[in-house]
Amino acid sequence: MSRRLRPTLRLRLTLLNGVLLIGAGAILVLLAWLLVRDALRPTDELLPGTTVVLSDGRSLDAAQWQRQLVDSASGELLAKGLVALLAISVVGVAGAYAVAGRALRPLHQVTATAQRLGEATLDQRIGYSGADDEVAELAKTFDAMLDRIASAFEAQKRFVANASHELRTPLAVMRTEIDVTLSDDDADAAEYRRMATVVRDASERANGLVDALLVLARSEAQAGRQLGRRTECDLAAGTANALSAMRREVERIGLRVQTSLESAPVVGDPGLLDRLAGNLIENAVRYNHLHGRLWVRTGTDGERSWLVVGNTGFEVDQADVPGLFEPFRRGGRERTGARGSGLGLSIVRAVCTAHGGTVRVIAQPGGGLEVTVTLPSADAPAVTAAG
Repeated sequence: MSRRLRPTLRLRLTLLNGVLLIGAGAILVLLAWLLVRDALRPTDELLPGTTVVLSDGRSLDAAQWQRQLVDSASGELLAKGLVALLAISVVGVAGAYAVAGRALRPLHQVTATAQRLGEATLDQRIGYSGADDEVAELAKTFDAMLDRIASAFEAQKRFVANASHELRTPLAVMRTEIDVTLSDDDADAAEYRRMATVVRDASERANGLVDALLVLARSEAQAGRQLGRRTECDLAAGTANALSAMRREVERIGLRVQTSLESAPVVGDPGLLDRLAGNLIENAVRYNHLHGRLWVRTGTDGERSWLVVGNTGFEVDQADVPGLFEPFRRGGRERTGARGSGLGLSIVRAVCTAHGGTVRVIAQPGGGLEVTVTLPSADAPAVTAAG
């Protein structure tokens, strides 16, 4: 009973419509009553003492006859007007209740859909096909929100599946190596040393993936929020350290490196910013080819500081560039089992967003990519999250 009598939107709209209808009807009845009383004044222009003869032969004073006429007409008008007002009010309130229910039906559909929603029912939509009004706009907005939620769930499920696959691979390698070596009764010290080397490499790969996942989660958690650490640092210094860490790999594949490391002061989390530069340099080296090129530039204009990392390598279609930022994807394709954790550019984008910056990737005509990271300079106003 309490649920039925609660002040729902439908009930409030009905009551509002009823109050307006009854009020307007009462005003009309009152105006009609006043007009009738003022209009029925036929004897006002007659001489005092004038009498009138009725159809039944009776003679009455004109003023007395007028009072009877006015009282009878106004009384009859008032009675019939009130009856008409009551009938119109009942019909109007009932009609308003029905119309409000029909108009608010999509809202009930939204509520019912929201109550049914779950991980297994994210494909359900309202599909409103009525008039193009505010209710239709709400229904379309709700459907669009469900599309975004469904996409986020799918991306999350794909991320978890890919992360599980990436972690399962080194763990399976370690277990296989250990089982094979232990089952070999003739295994010597060299065989155990080889097994230990394989296990160490696999554990390093798993540890690198876990570290990357933690950095990604930390970066995304700070996106749109105040950074946990705010320290003035230089992108040029972090980039130089990243180049130094990759020097042996650069020399091994014979890359030609061109650098222009001018000061690029920013304010943010030094650990995340160093990881940003490190990921860009590692990707540029890892996905390059023998005797390829690598160019790195940093600088600032006082308002924005930037880091540009470009490399030669395999060809990437510009249409596939957005897919590069998805975890465990490479050129729009799944990259599980490939070199690296597959989280490099995902971490770069998350770090940029957390520091109020942007990242832009351009596919090079002959193969390779050029990545430009732009962040607010240390001399610029306070760091805010990027839109």
